Amino acid sequence: MRSPVTGIVALIALLVVLIVVYSSVFTVQQTEQALVVRLGEPVKVVTEPGLNFKAPFIDTVLSIDKRILELENPSQEVIASDQKRLVVDAFARYRIKNALRFYQSVGSIQAANLQLTSLLNAALRRVLGEVSFITVVRDEREKLMGRIRDQLDHEADGYGIQVVDVRIRRADLPEQNSQAVYQRMQTERQREAAEFRAQGGQKAQEIRSKADRESTVIVAEANSQAEQTRGVGDAERNRLFAEAYGKDADFFAFYRSMTAYENGLRSNDTRYLLRPDSNFFRYFANPSGKPAVEAPAAPKP
Repeated sequence: MRSPVTGIVALIALLVVLIVVYSSVFTVQQTEQALVVRLGEPVKVVTEPGLNFKAPFIDTVLSIDKRILELENPSQEVIASDQKRLVVDAFARYRIKNALRFYQSVGSIQAANLQLTSLLNAALRRVLGEVSFITVVRDEREKLMGRIRDQLDHEADGYGIQVVDVRIRRADLPEQNSQAVYQRMQTERQREAAEFRAQGGQKAQEIRSKADRESTVIVAEANSQAEQTRGVGDAERNRLFAEAYGKDADFFAFYRSMTAYENGLRSNDTRYLLRPDSNFFRYFANPSGKPAVEAPAAPKP
């Protein structure tokens, strides 16, 4: 008959074996790499995913992310080559390519982010300080970001880090400088608008003066032509009157008197003070218009 103590010892031995086996294996995920450290000293680096073995109780496994990590850099003020101040907002993407060197140099991702932030700021100042404001903002931003990435990658290589990309989100003037530039631009636009209005007013005045001059010339020419036509008409009228007078002087005198009656004796408030024997009414007294001949007075006895 088996003793109960034997069963307990066997159970304990099995439990110890399970603990040893559990402490001897570890799993590496696809998104990470593992560094095996034995009593503080690195032993090996595991980069392939799967089940791996280590010495139980004395080996420690450190998991290090091998995905692309993002470094958010706070906005920095940089002075360009033309002495203009810029506020630059940039970020970087990196990955850990040498886990052993990474562990020996910085030890953790938090420490790596602090170190990379300092390196990134230094690279930004070096590269952007060599070019002008317009080059950073408009002309060669892509090329400048490539230069910053190369410099940062070269310096980060000593920490086992590979810099994948560096991007500049925004590069602009500080707020107070932006307001000054805006005010200057507004003043310049107002000056241009005033200049355009002045040029327009001058052009309008020139057009108006030209139109007035042409109008004066046209009116003068029209008046001259009218006077000439009127003169020709008056000459023709006088010729006809002279011809009529030459043919029948009495009829012409009669016609002139009738015209004078028509123009002078209209239904208005015009009043005439004339003597009854005035020459104006000679056709009222005698149809021939000749003054009546007084009969000779009889001789006195």
